[in-house]
Amino acid sequence: MTIEPCRICLIEDDEIMGDALLERFELEGYACDRFRTGQGARAALTERRYQLAISDIRLPDISGKSLFEQMLLEGPPLPPFIFITGHGAIDDAVRLLKLGADDYLTKPFEIGVLLNKIRSRCHRTDSVAIVDTAPLGISSAMREIGSMLARVAKTSSSVFVTGESGTGKELVARSLHRFRDPDGSRPFIAVNCGALPDSLLEAELFGYEKGAFTGAVRSKKGFFEQAHGGTLFLDEIGDMPLAMQVKLLRAVQDRTVMRIGGEQEIPVDIKLVCATHQDLKKMVEQGEFREDLYYRIHVIHIPVPPLRERREDILWLAEHFLDEFSSTVHPRRNLHPAAVQSLVEYSWPGNVRELRHCIERACILSQAPTLTSEDLFGPAPGQENERVDDENLGNYLRITERCYIIQALTVHHWRIKETAAALGITRKNLWEKMRKLTISNPGANSRAAS
Repeated sequence: MTIEPCRICLIEDDEIMGDALLERFELEGYACDRFRTGQGARAALTERRYQLAISDIRLPDISGKSLFEQMLLEGPPLPPFIFITGHGAIDDAVRLLKLGADDYLTKPFEIGVLLNKIRSRCHRTDSVAIVDTAPLGISSAMREIGSMLARVAKTSSSVFVTGESGTGKELVARSLHRFRDPDGSRPFIAVNCGALPDSLLEAELFGYEKGAFTGAVRSKKGFFEQAHGGTLFLDEIGDMPLAMQVKLLRAVQDRTVMRIGGEQEIPVDIKLVCATHQDLKKMVEQGEFREDLYYRIHVIHIPVPPLRERREDILWLAEHFLDEFSSTVHPRRNLHPAAVQSLVEYSWPGNVRELRHCIERACILSQAPTLTSEDLFGPAPGQENERVDDENLGNYLRITERCYIIQALTVHHWRIKETAAALGITRKNLWEKMRKLTISNPGANSRAAS
């Protein structure tokens, strides 16, 4: 079960302070909606559930004090309010405490003091695994896909996932299914169209009645019927023969199927997700794929980028696989800094699948607690690997530092204090490095709203 991060409503019109607080909250793992006006925050506080509100008293439209008083009179349940005030408005802050506000801070204040107040009120679970909050990856591309899936899940439109082999197209389909079925009560049926013989494909997809052909000793539901109420994932749909595409088109268009040997059409309610590593548009031009079926399944297109184009995900995935294999291969392995660099520099033509196999093989064969480049790639690592574009020394060191910090953050589940201690630097130093190297916490789904 995914545990949502504590969500904060930040009401601050000062651009410098607002941006600084928003960024710091995100680095600490909180979700934050930032508003620059009282009226904008008022609407959000009415419509959305927050665990905490932090508001400046002086705002451009109405004061924080007026906002709080009006919302108390209107009656919607309010989260705990912490007010930020200048020396000249302390009287207002005291009056707000008497009305029911939770606390206040006087400018200038130490960010650590505010963070302690937030922790005591949010009761957030710092140990939530990063895989729960960012199941597809931490790169901006994969986080955008995750955001898109949340919106797509609310529709009945067909989804078309493309990408090279091994990029995680089925993972995207399963993630979409989880958005539609958080309690796991609906079926998810995955079918590799290229793995089924042409002679069996129709029977497997649409089912058959008893006696429909030799060997049909009982009736059987096809994959469409099995997926009723849930999700049907048709992988490698480009491998489907043209004759079968005609029958698939009818099923997709009418949302009904007829079993082989049957006489009645059976309605099916499914979320259809199709995937391929091929260029279907080119196949349509060459007459190898039906154009009408192409446009029927190509309603919402989700391209999954190869791993070499989202290198931020490499270490995140590697740590996830190390956790996975630690359950069967003990103790849990760690990565040597040189191995980290080797992982990031390699081109991964087999994408996530190749990375998983690489980690699995190293965990099985290596006897050492720390995996080296040799454990991952053999005795001559890098000779056959595609290198990243040539970098000057400064860029190379920046990449290395960024990779190492992301690895440390991942190991410590993005807890700033623990990561800084492990790296031997202060929290402030770590925060500054994260800003400089554009490292953000994937578990904080924050947005700035005006």
